[in-house]
Amino acid sequence: MAGGVLLRGLRHLRPRCHVATAPRTGARIYPVRLERPVPGPCSPWTTYPLRTLHLCHNFCAGHNKWSKVKNIKGPKDAARSRMFMKFNLMIKIAVKDGGTNPDFNVNLAHIVEQCRSKNMPKASIEAAIKGAEKAKAGTQSTYEARGPGGCQLLIQVLTDNSTRSTQELKHALNKHGGVLSDGARHNFDRKGVVTAAGEGVSSDRALELAIEAGAEDVQETEDEEERPLLQFVCDVSEMKHVRASLEELGVSTQSSGMEFVSHSPAVLPPDQLRAASALLEALHDHPDVVRVWDNIRAQS
Repeated sequence: MAGGVLLRGLRHLRPRCHVATAPRTGARIYPVRLERPVPGPCSPWTTYPLRTLHLCHNFCAGHNKWSKVKNIKGPKDAARSRMFMKFNLMIKIAVKDGGTNPDFNVNLAHIVEQCRSKNMPKASIEAAIKGAEKAKAGTQSTYEARGPGGCQLLIQVLTDNSTRSTQELKHALNKHGGVLSDGARHNFDRKGVVTAAGEGVSSDRALELAIEAGAEDVQETEDEEERPLLQFVCDVSEMKHVRASLEELGVSTQSSGMEFVSHSPAVLPPDQLRAASALLEALHDHPDVVRVWDNIRAQS
C-alpha cells in the first residue's frame, strides 16, 4: 500500500509518458521499466506489463535502421521493380514481332538473357512471355526528342493509347527542358552491343580486348548497383562472333543485344547534365516507356 502511494507521488513529480497506439491494430503500447535511469522528460520508473515504446529522444539508439531502409533499400527496390517492368514491355514487343519461342526469336532470346543477367526470376520471365502472348496488341512507337544542352533522345514506347502517351511525354519533356523534335534518329546507328563486367579492367586493356575480339568500339558505363560495365560495340551481324571471341580471351560476358548507339555525342556541363538526368529519370518512370537512348556525355 505504501509502495503504491509512493509510486503515485513520483508520477506527479514528473510528466507522465504518453500512451501510444499501434497504427494498424489500435493496441495501446506503454513503456516498461529500464535497466538504469535515463534523464529526460519521461519517467523511467513507470512500469506496465506490456511492450516497450521509446517516446523520448533520450531513449533513441545510436543508429537508425529505418533511414537505411528508406534511403538505400527503398530506392533500390523501386529501381529493380521499374527495371523488371521495362523488361516485361520489351518481352511483349519481342513476342509481338517474332513469337514466344526464344529458339526462333533472336530478339526475345537476347532480352531473356538480359533478364537473367539482372537476376529476374525465371518464373517472372515465363509469366511475362505467356502474358505477352495473351495481351492485347499495343502500338509500338519511337519518339525523337531534344533535351537540355541540345542532347538527342530516342524514346521507345508501347501503349494502348497513343494520344495519351504523346501528350504525357510532351508534358514531361517540357517540364524538364526538352521537346519532341525530328532528326534525332540521324545521331544513332543500330549496333550490336556485348556487355561484360568491367571490374579490374583498365581503359587501355578494354580497348585491346575490343580490337582483339573484332569490336568497333568499347564504352565504359555502370549498372544499377554502380558496378563498372564494358559495352563492346560491333555490327549486328558480328555480335555472336565478338561475344565468342571475348569469352575465348577470358572475358565473362553478361548479355548481348541490339541497341541504338550514338555517333555524335553531346558533351554537357554539370548544370545541363543534372537537368538531362532529371529528364531521363522522368521518362524512365513513365509506364509506357520501354527504352530511352541518348547521346549524352559528361564534360571532362
